[in-house]
Amino acid sequence: MSQAIEERAKANELWSKLRFDPSTGSVWLDEQRMLLLHTGSLGALRAELIRSLGEERAAGLLLRMGYHSGVQDAEIARRLVGDGNYEDVFLIGPALHQLEGVVEVETVSLDLDVEAGHFAGEFLWRNGWEAKAHISEFGVGDHAACWNQIGYATGYVSAFLGRRVRFEETECRCKGDETCRIVGRTVEGESEDLAPDDIAGEIDAMAEEIHTLRTRLGTHRAPENLVGQSPAFLKSYRLLERAADSAITVLLLGETGVGKEVFAQWLHDHSPRRDKPFVAVNCGAIPHDLIESELFGAEAGAFTGAQGSRAGRFARADGGTLFLDEIGDLPYPAQVKLLRALQTGEIDRLGSDRPQKVDVRLIAATNVDLAQAVADGKFRADLFYRLNPYPIDIPPLRDRASDIPLFVEFLLERMSARHGRPVRGLSDKAMEMLRAYDWPGNIRELENVLERGVMLAEPGGVIDVDALSLPVPPAPQSGMRLTRDGQVKDRKADDMVRAMPDLDLAANEARLLDEALRRAGGDVAEAAKLLGLTRRQIDYRLKARNY
Repeated sequence: MSQAIEERAKANELWSKLRFDPSTGSVWLDEQRMLLLHTGSLGALRAELIRSLGEERAAGLLLRMGYHSGVQDAEIARRLVGDGNYEDVFLIGPALHQLEGVVEVETVSLDLDVEAGHFAGEFLWRNGWEAKAHISEFGVGDHAACWNQIGYATGYVSAFLGRRVRFEETECRCKGDETCRIVGRTVEGESEDLAPDDIAGEIDAMAEEIHTLRTRLGTHRAPENLVGQSPAFLKSYRLLERAADSAITVLLLGETGVGKEVFAQWLHDHSPRRDKPFVAVNCGAIPHDLIESELFGAEAGAFTGAQGSRAGRFARADGGTLFLDEIGDLPYPAQVKLLRALQTGEIDRLGSDRPQKVDVRLIAATNVDLAQAVADGKFRADLFYRLNPYPIDIPPLRDRASDIPLFVEFLLERMSARHGRPVRGLSDKAMEMLRAYDWPGNIRELENVLERGVMLAEPGGVIDVDALSLPVPPAPQSGMRLTRDGQVKDRKADDMVRAMPDLDLAANEARLLDEALRRAGGDVAEAAKLLGLTRRQIDYRLKARNY
């Protein structure tokens, strides 16, 4: 029988030993009384220990707590196995960890010789509560932090082997690794990290450690409205920091809803131009025949309806920063004038023959592939090179799931104040649902979902799954494409097709159109972008359905 089958058999045997006694309000595993605890409450206690004691002492305390729990579980395992061999006892350890809701354990390698007192093993931890709790409170850092679970493994194996075993966490989600990995081996002597601390005699040193901890954690937290601690976010944020003090043109790249304007505003606020205007223009929201007058200004009579002269956005941003969002939608004639403005620092109002000097730092943003647009003849190559000296990719929300609890905290505080409806956060299931969802609309979609949750939750309560209104299972990621002949093209196309209730092409095309319109909030132009269609193509399909 394989090890995996043996572990499942042990797990089933353990479940039979778990008893709930409502009459006395107790839970039992064999003869040990257990407790059911909210991971949110336990995580809050863990965070309070770190903030109160400093990271080093809190780690030691959590290690010792885990150690004693591991020793107790080793005793349970002995009784359950009875006359079984020591290897049977060891195999119960991972099953106990999973039964108690701590972590899922996978054995990578195991070398156990009880008679010789030798142990060496390597294990993977998945879905552990401690890593999740640590990242939720402190974000991704530079070291492993599953201290309680390390203590448990140490106590459990040391207890039944009768020799000191030391475990080390070589990979950890708390420092950005994909999973948590531990290795252990027998060692000589006792471990100082299992000795209790004399905290009362070291208050001054503890205060200094807390100060150091906060300083170190602070280096991983972006200030103000930029929210995030994930490696993907920090990579973009560090590029942003380096560009703040210069006048270099920055091109922000990313999907719709990732927060490009927030990045641009931060860049302006931390530049030498912070006391001058920040002017934002959505190039995709201005009719093509008005975009030049909006950007460069117009004299009276320059075009029909121009009754007086007015300054354009370039002139209003003089001395400050001009943010051109959705620059990929800029019409070709306006691209020529924009290029000249960037090259010469001069603009020409419509209807004027006198150029005007402007001093503007340009930040551009787009959710389209400008290089491909150049290849397709839709965007000028010389303008692209002017805009692209310092590109910054802003990651989609699905690539920074560890930042979602930070966004939830930030957005709920703002929305609760806006609507006068205080909430205490999300239920554990609701938070898991948010982290599992693909977020085709990114942070903008998350904001809309949470705002609905605030309105549906009981004042002072928590937002549950029903209040979130997210599809289950999670919807496919953005980037789905509907070609002219009605075919679906996407990196998850196979999964989408398999999920369709029938193979009726017209019916499934209609479902895609409905879903795109739902995600775009009824905005036909935005729905067309999601589907990779032109506005005319989607209008044709909608008219065919008698919308």
